Amino acid sequence: MRDLLYLLLGYLSGCVLYAEVFSRVFHKEIASAAKDKNPGAANAFVHGGFWCGVLTLAGDMLKGMVPVALYMHYLPEALLTPLAPLVLCAPVAGHVFPATRSFKGGKGIATTFGCLLGLLPFWTPVLVLACIFIFYSTILRITPNLSRTRVTYFTLPLGMLLMEVPLWICFGTLCMTGMVLVRLHISTEEREKPAVHLLWWT
Repeated sequence: MRDLLYLLLGYLSGCVLYAEVFSRVFHKEIASAAKDKNPGAANAFVHGGFWCGVLTLAGDMLKGMVPVALYMHYLPEALLTPLAPLVLCAPVAGHVFPATRSFKGGKGIATTFGCLLGLLPFWTPVLVLACIFIFYSTILRITPNLSRTRVTYFTLPLGMLLMEVPLWICFGTLCMTGMVLVRLHISTEEREKPAVHLLWWT
């Protein structure tokens, strides 16, 4: 029963789209002004300005981090239950498919980082995600961002397995990956031709 409460808490937390919250605070048009109509941190920076972007990014990460951290702190024994992976990915589900916005939300990247940060002091999962993003941004640079994000999330579950991350986290990550990839697939963002470059300066 308590697992279900944390699952619901995570989803409802994810449903709060901070790009929309801070667009009202700063009197800026964010999602409507963006080509991809995505209510996320990147568009908050571009169309809302620095502080709007920073606060949106912080909100999108914290709404994933806080529910997962609370779950880990108060219910450590619950990690043995089948619902643990769903609790881990619930904030991403809320962000990507918010019931408050006709199930049309953001891409869930910042919230994914937040959910994995909620596992601290276990650093491995969030470091795997960060390292994969850095690898495809600098060493084997993939453009545009949409393609880079897609490849990153395709690679993420494999990276978790290679680093011997606990299986319940791998399953939760796989669920997050699926939701983000679905959101990227239905995005209205203009599809540029993917390109791969060796090292960031090429």
